[in-house]
Amino acid sequence: MEHLKIYRKRIIPDECILLKDDIILEQTDDTIITKWNTLKPRRDFHHGFSCYFLRSGYKVSKFYREDGTLLYWYCDIVDYTYQEAENALIVTDLLADVVLYPDGYIKVLDVNELAIALEKSLCEPQLVTQALRKLDALLNLIYDDKFDTLAAEIERWV
Repeated sequence: MEHLKIYRKRIIPDECILLKDDIILEQTDDTIITKWNTLKPRRDFHHGFSCYFLRSGYKVSKFYREDGTLLYWYCDIVDYTYQEAENALIVTDLLADVVLYPDGYIKVLDVNELAIALEKSLCEPQLVTQALRKLDALLNLIYDDKFDTLAAEIERWV
């Protein structure tokens, strides 16, 4: 069987990119764990691991600097579409993100982009509703001190 292809689809900007260099470490019905390097060289981060939580609608990534030190955990709110004919997973970034820094600081990003996407009819209203519900569920997990249940999936590979 052909290996699963993973595409990263964005609403803002409108793009869909094959993550051709990502290495799938594990794939189950619930999760896909990948190892990757940045698509383009960056100063702030170099490589990392991601876990796609297929049922929850999160992509949790552990970002590292070039020297191997932890930069932060980055959580994307996403939607998944599987295309069986191509054995491809389209991961649509639903714009809202949560960053967890090593010092415990938590930052929610890009919620305004959800409003822009809705105002400009770049996505359907139910997609915005879905994104907000997933964001709320993720934040509740974090605030209830249960993020380690998500992080553990990646930590097994680090």
